[in-house]
Order: sequence, then C-alpha cells, then structure tokens
Amino acid sequence: MINVAILGAGIGAQHLDALERLSDTFRVSAVVDKDTARIEEIRGVSGFRAVSDIQDVLDDPTIDLIDICLPPHLHVPITLAALAAGKHVVCEKPLATSMREVQQIIDASEKARRHVFPVFQYRWGPSLAQLRHLQSSGLTGAVQTAALETHWSRGADYYAVPWRGTWAGERGGAVLGHAIHNHDLLTHIAGEVASLSAMTTTRVNPIETEDCATICFQMASGALCTSNITLGAAKDETRLRIVFEHLTATSGTEPYAPGQPPWSFVARNPEDQAKIDAALASCAPEPVGFEGFFTDLGKALQTEPNAAVSLAEGAASVGLVTAIYHAARTGQRVDLPIKPDHPLYEGWQP
Repeated sequence: MINVAILGAGIGAQHLDALERLSDTFRVSAVVDKDTARIEEIRGVSGFRAVSDIQDVLDDPTIDLIDICLPPHLHVPITLAALAAGKHVVCEKPLATSMREVQQIIDASEKARRHVFPVFQYRWGPSLAQLRHLQSSGLTGAVQTAALETHWSRGADYYAVPWRGTWAGERGGAVLGHAIHNHDLLTHIAGEVASLSAMTTTRVNPIETEDCATICFQMASGALCTSNITLGAAKDETRLRIVFEHLTATSGTEPYAPGQPPWSFVARNPEDQAKIDAALASCAPEPVGFEGFFTDLGKALQTEPNAAVSLAEGAASVGLVTAIYHAARTGQRVDLPIKPDHPLYEGWQP
C-alpha cells in the first residue's frame, strides 16, 4: 500500500477521487491546505487527516508519496523538500519554470533515490489506448502532420485568484498552464520536437501573461505540426487531428480528457479500413485521466519502473515551453533540446 499526502485541495480534489478509486494500491493519509475548510469540502466519507502545515507530512515517516497540487511558484521548492525528506513526488504541471530548476530536481531525485512523476493525465483514455494499439500494430505508419486546438474560455472569475495571470505566481500563461497537456500528447504520439517557431499575445484578458498563441513544430521525424491556443473561445474545447501515413485520427472536443470520447480513425486506402476496425475492436479499454495516470504510477513504484510518465518527459515539457517563449520573443526558429548555454536556461520570466 502506497501512503499519499495531497498538498492542495483545489485540483487535489480530482487527484483524491482517482486515488480513492484505486484503494487496492493507494491510501490517502493526509490532505494539506492552509484553509482547512477547503479540505472538509472535498472529504466526503474519507478518513484522511486534515493538515494545515506541509512540514507535518514531510516529517511523517509513514508517508511514501507527496502529491503536489499547489500554485506553480511552489512546485520546485516543495518537490526538492519532499525529495530531501525521502518521499516520492507527484507534481502537477508545470514541473518547473526553468531548465536549471529541472536539473536541480533531477540531481535531487538521483541523490534521494526517489521518483518524481510529472502529471500529464491527458495521455489516458480508451481512444488513446486505441491509437497506441494501432501504432504498435503498424497500421498507422509515420506521422505526417498534426493540428492541435486548445480553445478554452477564461475570464474575470478565473483571474480573480490573485496569483493567476501573473508571471510571479502562475509563471506563464496559456502556453504553460493550458496547452502544455496537448503538447505533451503531441510528443507522446509523434515523438520529439526538433525545432519550432511561435507567436504569443494577450488579447482576451487584462493580465500579464499570454492568452493566445500559435506554434509551428518540426518533429525529429520530419513531421510538421501546429498548435493554436486561445482563452477567448465561446466554450472549452480541445481538438486533435493527426494525419498518419496510412490513416487520419481525429478526436472529439472534450477539453480535459480528450482520450475519453470516441475518435475517428479513417484509412487513407479504403481497403485498409476493415483491418483498422478489427484492431480497434480488439483493443482493451483503459482508465481515463487521473485514474489512468495513477494506475501506471502504482505499477512504476511496485512492479514496472517504466510504466508512468517519467522525469525526463517532464523535463522535455519544460524545455518545450522554454523554446516557445524564446521563439515568440525573438522571432527566431529555436532548436531543441535546450542546452545550458541557451539564453533562457535560467528561466523565461520577463
């Protein structure tokens, strides 16, 4: 049994729900929030301890895993403190806001011999399981191009939380806090990014950080992909279309769990459609979102070390954000990976 302390009763409520559905593997021992009333709002019938001081759970020898669901500016210091206390770590996005911080986390993880799991729950769902099955069966061929849309709505109510929309508190805008999951999905499906160009702007809300962006990616495979982002849409929608050599995969518009609704998988050669449909029918379903994420995390801690999202993949996501901000500010095409001599290696804060 893996004993967990969740830090933060905001998005932490969704983590709690997933962990409690996996009670054969995880036990939520404590939830930490400065406002303990928020903890009681999400308790239900759960018997975990309500705690107001993070140090309390860091000092608790029975806690195995610290689940960080706090504002972005707290992610790195709490991750480092948890590793120093000998705990495994789950960290909500973003893992860090500079490649220097990423290296600090890697070094601390290796020293403590503990795992750090970045949260990218969009990877899980029955439709994405089908897509991976088609890829592994050789029915897709190579990715040729892809188009991602992160078209969400965020207004005054969302930005009433003081740290949101600021470089000091949120550390970035729509690129960092909203589209980061779709960009992770892109690399999960299409491989590493070799270079990119980007434009960002603030058009929707009176905030410091960007709320619109357009990005062009050249993948290491040679595929060309795009990402279009806005927080000024009529409603929240996420859409992905991936054109492979042998078929085109198109998602629905579910914003926060794109792998949950059915996708369409259409063969370029109609004669191949029957093979694709047969493969889809034989694919086993998988849990969606956080439940899928924590299912594989449990395997990584107990039986299958490579089952979950890796620290290296979290590092790559921070590198991608670094490159996007640098490209947007300079107008340059930026190569990846980000190296220590890069101008934004120490961070992208203005």
